[in-house]
Amino acid sequence: MSKEEIKVGDAAPDFALKDHNGNDVKLSDYKGKKVILSFHPLAWTDVCRTQMRQLDAKFDRIAELGGVGFGLSVDSTFCKHAWAKDIGVEKTPLLADFWPHGGYAAELGLFREVEGTSKRAVVILDADGKVAWKKVYPIPEVPDIDEIMAELEKA
Repeated sequence: MSKEEIKVGDAAPDFALKDHNGNDVKLSDYKGKKVILSFHPLAWTDVCRTQMRQLDAKFDRIAELGGVGFGLSVDSTFCKHAWAKDIGVEKTPLLADFWPHGGYAAELGLFREVEGTSKRAVVILDADGKVAWKKVYPIPEVPDIDEIMAELEKA
């Protein structure tokens, strides 16, 4: 049974996931920073590629705004590593929500049980780790990076 989707004002639960380079990443290590959690269903798809490239292109601006961005999907670390190299994502950590399969997406109520992937969603956390903004997009739609950046500025 799916959990209810996380809402604005909710505290985001911590996670410990591996990035595409095999590094351990914990959300709690980013306390005091704004965090963009950019969920994409699967690597190796056109929409997901565009979503991650746009996020990576804004890496420096995100940092200027006191933030960090992460791309998350249910793919394995090895898959994410090959994909990041293939699509030219060099700065943004791509996190593997692989095992338990989609566990963090499920914890946020953003897991699509029938499909076995996360929803396409962006969650912005404020410096206290609370949801400042969240939007779920139709699967074939690339999230609007300008809208995301505008919301990050407000967070």
